[in-house]
Amino acid sequence: MAITSAIVLYAVFWFMTFLIALPIRVTTQGDVGEVVPGTHSAAPEVHNLKKKAWITTIVAFILWAIAVVVILSGVISVRDIDWFNRMPPLQ
Repeated sequence: MAITSAIVLYAVFWFMTFLIALPIRVTTQGDVGEVVPGTHSAAPEVHNLKKKAWITTIVAFILWAIAVVVILSGVISVRDIDWFNRMPPLQ
C-alpha cells in the first residue's frame, strides 16, 4: 500500500465516522425551547464539534489501522472477492 492510498483510506474512514458521529447527542433549539427567530427548531443548540472531531480522529485511526493490517498481511486479497472469476489464474 502506497502512502497516498493509505492517506485516502484514512480520509474515507474519518469522514464516514464523522458523519455518523454528527447527529449523536445533539441538543436542538426545539428541545431547549428557545428557538432563535429565523432558524429552524431542529437547528443545534449545542453541537460539540471539537469533541466530536477528536473522538472521530481516534476511532477512525483504530479502524484504519485494522484495515491496513488486513490489507498488508494479505489475509484478504483481491482474489478473495473475485466472485465472478474474472481474474486470470495464478501461474
